[in-house]
Amino acid sequence: MPMKTFRGLLPDGGKDRIYLAGGDTTSGYRIAKFELMMYDPAGDEAEITIQVWKTSAAADAATKYIDFTQDALLAAGYIENNAAPYYPEDFTVIFDREVINQDIFITNNVGDAGSLGINYYIELEQVKMSDNETAVVNFNAALMVT
Repeated sequence: MPMKTFRGLLPDGGKDRIYLAGGDTTSGYRIAKFELMMYDPAGDEAEITIQVWKTSAAADAATKYIDFTQDALLAAGYIENNAAPYYPEDFTVIFDREVINQDIFITNNVGDAGSLGINYYIELEQVKMSDNETAVVNFNAALMVT
């Protein structure tokens, strides 16, 4: 199936919207790849949490804490960069393969060290949905709004 790619640079506290709603109602999307890269890999120390959300409201309430019990959370990544060469860089990305057909939102929340931006790259696989699958995805999207 076709892939859609998106990339951006999010500052600390930033939020990007990826527009998916509208168009073909039988097309859905699922995350195929989600990658992160420090804005300044050789620079200051930083602890950055980036998350992908199903709703704008959930994205607005996002913090540096990751809670996989939140239904609106589609993906999360954590990257840590320490200036000293004897501290390794930590990098973790986890994403759900849930099919969606509404806009998604990406947030950046920096931990205690620094206020750097983070680059993200996300690939969304376009999937053709049956009428039943479309109904379920739309029903789940409606539940997220309320």
